Amino acid sequence: MNDSPQPRETLASLLSETRHFDPPADIVAGANVTGEAYERAQADRLGFWAEQAGRLDWATPWDRVLDWDNPPFAKWFVGGKLNVAYNCLDRHVEAGNGDRVAIHWEGEPGDTRTITYADLLSEVKRAANALTDLGVVAGDRVAIYMPMIPEAAMAMLACARIGATHSVVFGGFSVDALSGRINDAQAKVVITADGGYRRGKPNALKPTVDESVALCPSVEKVVVVRRTGQDVEWSDKDVWWHDVVGGAAEEHQAQPFDAEHPLFILYTSGTTAKPKGILHTSGGYLTQVSYTHHAVFDIKPESDVYWCGADIGWVTGHSYIVYGPMSNGATQLMYEGTPDTPHKGRYWELIDKYKVTILYTAPTAIRTFMKWGDDIPAQFDLTSLRILGSVGEPINPEAWMWYRKHIGGDRCPVVDTWWQTETGAIMVSPLPGVTSTTPGSAQHALPGISADVVDDTGTSVPNGGGGYLVLREPWPSMLRTIWGDDERFIETYWSRFEGMYFAGDGAKRDDEGNIWLLGRVDDVMLVSGHNISTTEVESALVSHPAVAEAAVVGATDPVTGQAIVAFTILRGGSEGDDDLLTELRNHVAKTLGPIAKPRQIMIVPELPKTRSGKIMRRLLRDVAENRSLGDVTTLQDSTVMKLIAEGMAKGKSDDD
Repeated sequence: MNDSPQPRETLASLLSETRHFDPPADIVAGANVTGEAYERAQADRLGFWAEQAGRLDWATPWDRVLDWDNPPFAKWFVGGKLNVAYNCLDRHVEAGNGDRVAIHWEGEPGDTRTITYADLLSEVKRAANALTDLGVVAGDRVAIYMPMIPEAAMAMLACARIGATHSVVFGGFSVDALSGRINDAQAKVVITADGGYRRGKPNALKPTVDESVALCPSVEKVVVVRRTGQDVEWSDKDVWWHDVVGGAAEEHQAQPFDAEHPLFILYTSGTTAKPKGILHTSGGYLTQVSYTHHAVFDIKPESDVYWCGADIGWVTGHSYIVYGPMSNGATQLMYEGTPDTPHKGRYWELIDKYKVTILYTAPTAIRTFMKWGDDIPAQFDLTSLRILGSVGEPINPEAWMWYRKHIGGDRCPVVDTWWQTETGAIMVSPLPGVTSTTPGSAQHALPGISADVVDDTGTSVPNGGGGYLVLREPWPSMLRTIWGDDERFIETYWSRFEGMYFAGDGAKRDDEGNIWLLGRVDDVMLVSGHNISTTEVESALVSHPAVAEAAVVGATDPVTGQAIVAFTILRGGSEGDDDLLTELRNHVAKTLGPIAKPRQIMIVPELPKTRSGKIMRRLLRDVAENRSLGDVTTLQDSTVMKLIAEGMAKGKSDDD
């Protein structure tokens, strides 16, 4: 048997999309970044990135923009020194913008806080002093396990201020996940809270930390924010945030650090192996997240209210809640809870209340809103919105259209962004004042980024072709290595194609050269000799008016090698009878061709998703092939799989 990867140069490009939306005239007229940026970057890529680094305040200028002498180990802005927290806070206050709101915070129960840049700087200075008082020095690691409260951002910025490397772990991961990450980084201090509010009730965090710390000899102190007031166990390692930060000195001078000083480690999901600690450093990372936030969201700090719906525990929260927006002096909304608490209109209520102008959220959330019904957002005033963003998974064209119509009022550009924990910042995206957008496409690499779609031999595919998405040149916010494991870094990201970065995503170029993400190449199905993307079949299903969301997997089939099995969630009011299932199968065949017709379609109440909103197709493949389920600890709701497995057992294949 040949175990080598199946060639993807024949990846079938089945879905066609002809709708286009030109950028609105008012956004074109005032755009932060115009088409000329592509020309400048094309003419002098390193000069372009040096120009973007110049948007920041450097204590010491760099000698060399890029050191790529020992690929794939990059150094950007060599010799330069800066302080990341200074760039996010002090410089705005010194420029006279201390009274500008940094964070409008809304707790799930409805409690609120308004924090200006001056307030935030004051608290971060005290937190920096408190960490120093606890023995944390530059180069030490600090683990952060927090709910979505302002202290999470303060903790990150305090670490950055003193040169400590933070490792944020999503406040919902298990003892095994948390302790494994603490031990891998050898964290000296853990910052957490008694709990946070989730789905209408307090969700305890401290007990998980207590169990984890018992397994982690490197931890000397645990700093605890009082959020819910729950009773907590207390040990001699524990201190209250309000005691140590509240009692710390108010003044703190930010010291500059080398551009390559480690800023943070962020662990990618470890459902099948040891989690990978992705290392990001300071100067290049801040340059690119600051520039991309400025460019992709066209941020006007004096007037915009920006809202990224991600959690602080994911890279989106690092780059587009903390470092990108704050380096640009933006005002943003931060929300603690879930979109359906206390009601399914909570997101739209918050946009209405705070007059949010820019919304950045995930396709899985958008499809959930579709499922709940068009009538819910229609009850709120969303006319303040001017730009919509999408992040996390490829977005189906119909979900894109729903987002544009029902949330954006058919007037807001949709910027669908592709990037990863590893890339650090947005790599492929429309620019709202430049790009004529196509529903479902991330469009083009941003200025200064060298993205390509290649076949199995590493050769660029023509327009209309599909293959692997690669990056041909280094970029400022790129991961520097996997923490403590350079060999794994090389093997994981740089071994598939000579001299190119590849992290596992399939893509196609349409006839106009636009890039379409097709999901992980691991999820590509081989049906009767054709490589078919799960994303395209899912998009075809979601284009049917009865379907809100779909997940598709390939299951072993004696005739075709693999057969397509689909799991669908219906929109409110639709009935999942046999006639509808037949109609859906035929709809896919009509949209994509007979080769893509699903063997079986299951109507399910929910799909298995990680807490960051990614669909876990691996578990659906296990169900479709009657295998025992693997690790489900990263699932948002583990009961979902039981419901799906029971439904699958009752469902019958359609033999035609």
